[in-house]
Formats: sequence, structure tokens, C-alpha cells
Amino acid sequence: MEKYSVSLKKFVSQLSYKVIYTPADEADIYLTSLDVQRPGLVLAGYSDYFNPERVQFLGLAELGYLESIGEEKCRESLEHFLSIKPAAIIITREQKFPEVLIELAQKYQVPVLSTKESTSSAMSSAISFLSIELAPRITRHGVLVEVSGEGVLILGDSGIGKSETALELMKRGHRLIADDAVEIRRVSAKTLVGAAPDNIRHFIELHGVGVINALRLFGMGAVKLTEKIDMVVQLVPWEQNKVYERLGLDSKYTSILNIAIPIYEVPVKPGRNLSIIIEAAAMNNRQKKMGYDAAQELIAQLGLEDDIKPRKKEIELWHEY
Repeated sequence: MEKYSVSLKKFVSQLSYKVIYTPADEADIYLTSLDVQRPGLVLAGYSDYFNPERVQFLGLAELGYLESIGEEKCRESLEHFLSIKPAAIIITREQKFPEVLIELAQKYQVPVLSTKESTSSAMSSAISFLSIELAPRITRHGVLVEVSGEGVLILGDSGIGKSETALELMKRGHRLIADDAVEIRRVSAKTLVGAAPDNIRHFIELHGVGVINALRLFGMGAVKLTEKIDMVVQLVPWEQNKVYERLGLDSKYTSILNIAIPIYEVPVKPGRNLSIIIEAAAMNNRQKKMGYDAAQELIAQLGLEDDIKPRKKEIELWHEY
């Protein structure tokens, strides 16, 4: 799997850290690990499983320990810690720290930062930031919109009407996240977040018209920077003899970055209002997550539970879309 990085400059800027020392320009120093750590065991001398790529936090406990062991042992402890060259050190609560820390940081070229936050709060903020910036990602050809609070990824062949559908959804009060290229990041074991690449954000390409700027045309309320992906709508050309889903008893899923996402295949033909269909699908998907299934209720009211038994949920791998 490809490994990603984020500059120390962006890390400092986004989390409002104070720079105490850096061995080079912050823009030229990169962080590569999603995890952060408190180096208590390393300061005590045990470093067998220490990962130097992680950002290290020195809180009340760590600095209290260093003060308690005396000046000479404090130097030995910090020398051992900094000689492993951690990615960066962050002092929490803007505490006073041993002067020898900066001397050794300069010797081993380790950045030292400071924050007003408590250790737990600062670590939580750093993990949230790094989990997004360093998350595994892919780019899909499609459109991402927020519809009634649901993140809907619209896929389909070029020219099938994805951008036009997004335009209609914006006119109906929903929001555009990305058109043409959707950058998808896996930010946790169950969550995918989509965004537009910086250079094409807010732009939509309409065949026969050209490129428009959704932000300029519809205002701030019609766009959004990122959105969690809750469902996928696959637009396909209508085929006269093909049998399409009528009840929706059999849930289908697609795998994106090894996370299963509900997928709906919507056939396209003249006269079908895709925006209304997607709007209804999004609200129906939301109801299912809240425990209500309209198809199941209909079957129950018709007394057909024993005649129609939904198959187990399928995960269909549509990797090429």
C-alpha cells in the first residue's frame, strides 16, 4: 500500500502549535505515521518496540518523571530518547522543560513544538488530523453529492448524466462535493470520506455547455468541501429486456478500500427524473440505517413473509467503476 506524508508546516498550522525548534524549514520536514505516542517507557530506558516515525507527546507525567530523577539521569534519559530520532516532540500545556532538551534536539535534529492543550486533548486532535491527511486513498471517476444528509457517490460511464444530475440536486437544495474526480480516503475501519482535488474543486463540466463554477452560480450553501460516503448510485443505460430490482429486498454492497458501501443500480432512460430518484434513494437508505425497511413492511402487510425470503446481503466488487 502506498505511504503518504504531510508537512510539519501544515501540521503546525492546522493544530496551532508553537515552534520551539526545527532543524530545517517546516515545509521540508514530513510526518508519515498515523499514530502518536507518549514515550514513558523510552524515557525509562526501554525502547525495543519504539517507532521513531510517531509524533511524541511530553505531558505532566513525562516531564514530572524527568524532574524527579535528577539532572544527570535526566540528560541520560533524554539522550537515549532523542538519539532514536523521533519524528517530532510536542510539549503539552506549554510546560517548562529541561534546558538540555533543546540542546539534544539540536544535536539529533529533532523538531520540538509546544501547545496549550492538555496531553489527551492534543493527542486526540493530532490523531484526527493525521488520520485524514495520511489515510489510504483512491480517486474514482464520478460525482459526490450530499443529499438529505447522506453522502451519495454517483458512478457511471462518461456522458450518462452524472454532472447534470448533480446540478439538478443542487437546484433542489442539496450540496456538491466533487465532480468528475472524487478523491476517497479511508479515515477509519468503517468510514470513507470523499473530496474534490484542489485544482477542480467547485467546477462542473456540462456536455454542450462547458465548465461552470457551482460556488459562483449557486452560492456557499450549494457546495461542501468533504463528505462521508454513505451509499453509491450506479447509473446504467436502460435495457428493454433486463429485469431490474422492484422491491429492494436484496441489499447489494460494493467494496471501496475494503469497506462495504450500499450500492443501487439506477437505469437511465428519457423521462426518468434521476435527481428525484436519487433523493428518494438517499432518504430510504437513511431510514434503513435507522432500522426501518419499507420493503419489509410491505411484504409483512401483504402476508407474504413465508413466500418471499430476502437473500443474504451480497457484496459485489465493482472495482473497475
